[in-house]
Amino acid sequence: MIQLTNINFGYSNKRLLFENLTLELSRGHIYGLLGKNGAGKTTLLKLISGLRFISNGSALVLNENPALRKPKMLQEISFLPEELYTPALKVKEFVKAYAPFYPNFNHQQFQEYLNIFEIPNQDERIDKMSFGQKKKVMIAFSLACNTKILIMDEPTNALDIPSKTIFRKLMASVATEDRIVIISTHQVRDLHSLIDAIIILDSGKVILNESAETITEKLAFEVIDDTENDSNILYEEENVRGKVVVRENTQQKETKLDIELLFNAVMLNKEKIQHIFNPKN
Repeated sequence: MIQLTNINFGYSNKRLLFENLTLELSRGHIYGLLGKNGAGKTTLLKLISGLRFISNGSALVLNENPALRKPKMLQEISFLPEELYTPALKVKEFVKAYAPFYPNFNHQQFQEYLNIFEIPNQDERIDKMSFGQKKKVMIAFSLACNTKILIMDEPTNALDIPSKTIFRKLMASVATEDRIVIISTHQVRDLHSLIDAIIILDSGKVILNESAETITEKLAFEVIDDTENDSNILYEEENVRGKVVVRENTQQKETKLDIELLFNAVMLNKEKIQHIFNPKN
């Protein structure tokens, strides 16, 4: 459903943010998009949703060029940005103005999501709400659009702990085999149980794009006593449990994915990890 092939993009002619970047995303997954600040996460989301335009290469989203911004494509993309636009409208006025752009918008679902987030009154003005309340309204709206592609940039920022739990439950309930969900986040522990595929960007390149299942087949996440003379260790750190490591899974152990450890391992050993997942390259 999303295919970027050898794309180039830069905010100036002198420096490209993305150069020959290739990425393919398929339906039925909740992708976690990870990267350091400035890696290009938000820009990538905007390229996919038609808010930025590539310089060279090929981009197809729902079999359309996103730069053309055709209504039949845009009505199937819901994009929740990190920086929210909050018009001076009541919640019900906002819905009346924007819901018609999305043919599958479900008003009953929207009210149910608001109730779950404890915002039952649609007569409140959005611009007068706290940032956390605004975020809840916009999450509820994005989910109620029922689009084929759902994109969220740092959705758990400003949410309190109970609201983060609600968010995870809602996201799990709306994930279907026909939908692509992309969540860009630094709060990996908030979404650890939700994400089933990982994309890692670094310096404008896709370093990793794999399902959680494939990652745990290739890598093991363990607590061990001794790390000396183990050439398979890709990353290690100390915590309250002891020495935690990421290593090549040569013994085919079944271990639980730790996204934060994975990210640190990739940043430290990019080439070696890329070789583990793509030995022919």
